[in-house]
Amino acid sequence: MPTDDAQLRELLQRSRTVAVVGLSDKADRDSNQVARYLQSNGFRVIPVNPMAAEILGETSYPSLTAIPPTTRVDLVDIFRRSDQVEPVVAEALERPEVLGIWMQLGVAHPAAAARGRAAGRVVVEDRCIMQEHRRLLGASDGGRP
Repeated sequence: MPTDDAQLRELLQRSRTVAVVGLSDKADRDSNQVARYLQSNGFRVIPVNPMAAEILGETSYPSLTAIPPTTRVDLVDIFRRSDQVEPVVAEALERPEVLGIWMQLGVAHPAAAARGRAAGRVVVEDRCIMQEHRRLLGASDGGRP
């Protein structure tokens, strides 16, 4: 079940906090560039990377479940291999406030996606959140290098 532009636009407009799973602390990595873009367009980015204490000025957490329950997470953006998606989706579904689960370009897991949709979440597979945000909302790079 593909996600249409209206659903994507609504998800992006309603989401203010994005947990980026697999966010690298290396500036040349796609995950880091996408996260910086999101920050420059008004999103709070929560890094999820067990190998870093802080990324882009935010505390990094080893998993979604380690993010304090008092911290709202609207959207989970996944930069992991497809075979590592299922447990991330399971963790995302444990957080009732999560509106959507986004799998970046090249990342797809039909069973995990179906589980997310069955739980009432918007699920996006194999798409870049930065490209879709630009396309649908006309956002700029916000000074991104």
